[in-house]
Amino acid sequence: DNLMVRGVKDAEINDPDTDYIDGLILGRSKRITEVKSIIKRVAEPEVTVLLRGESGTGKELAAQALFRCSKRRNKPFVKVMCAAIPEGLLESELFGYEKGAFTGAHRNKPGKFEFANGGIIFLDEIGDVPQSLQVKLLQVLQDGEFSKIGGKEVKVDVRVIAATNKNLERGVASGTFREDLFYRLNVVGITMPSLRDRREDIPVLTEAFLRKYYNLYNKIYSSLSNETMEKFMAHNWPGNVRELENVVKRIIVLGSEKVDIGGQAAQVSITDTAHIEKKTENKDADTTVKPCSLREIAKEAVQKAEEEAIRKALIACRWNKRKAAEFLSISYKTLFYKMRQYNLLE
Repeated sequence: DNLMVRGVKDAEINDPDTDYIDGLILGRSKRITEVKSIIKRVAEPEVTVLLRGESGTGKELAAQALFRCSKRRNKPFVKVMCAAIPEGLLESELFGYEKGAFTGAHRNKPGKFEFANGGIIFLDEIGDVPQSLQVKLLQVLQDGEFSKIGGKEVKVDVRVIAATNKNLERGVASGTFREDLFYRLNVVGITMPSLRDRREDIPVLTEAFLRKYYNLYNKIYSSLSNETMEKFMAHNWPGNVRELENVVKRIIVLGSEKVDIGGQAAQVSITDTAHIEKKTENKDADTTVKPCSLREIAKEAVQKAEEEAIRKALIACRWNKRKAAEFLSISYKTLFYKMRQYNLLE
């Protein structure tokens, strides 16, 4: 029985979908772990998913994870930023038009739904779709059919994933968003947590972004000071993960020891710009930055943060393993395994 349980756990650890989701959506907090678990469970069933959350929380990454783990992973993934397309053009962008449908329509034009046929269409900022188009979206969700501008009926096989940072229930109550469309979209609702609600993920995210952009900009890696990390942990991050990523990017690009975070100048331990070397053409040079995938960066960042958390818990509990396991909300067996993995056994 123990061998069977261990085999199941090993299969979960080595599952490629789990690896992909973990590499795409970084973090080990309870909130984000629950989100990743839901994504994995609803990726295969052919249901419509509504992703909700503030700007910058990673709704598009969640949509990509759903696509990658779905049965349609080898089919098209078409993203439509509804808020970025003028209202007068959105219908033709989504549904296309027939030649001669209006002045200037000199040829047939397929819409995004046709391009996504067989795959997934991601409707970002669905709350900004005008009422005049909501009934047409409802028809696609109900029947898989719609009319192109100019009259031709089109049938498609498309799975819909939508996202919004708006309160759609409020839109339903005010009459600006159709109630029937809301329920069609919200078969499965996933709320992406704000960064301030999962602060324990900030070190992991920061480390991943540091490694990503030091590598991208061919600069020598340098960690942030404790003072800066304290400011990172205290900041409310209204722009969420996107804001954190931009702050880290700004630190690396400017090579400055100070960066403004929410109106506060944070001290940063950055290597002096005189010592930051660009990648040379000499492949044997020690300063050459090796290319690495985001998944590798994420894995390394998570392991580093995990080791540090375990070390601090052990110190706080005077190296009493059972107390440390309780402190970390993990089993004694898991703690022992992790301690052996990180060479923390006495």
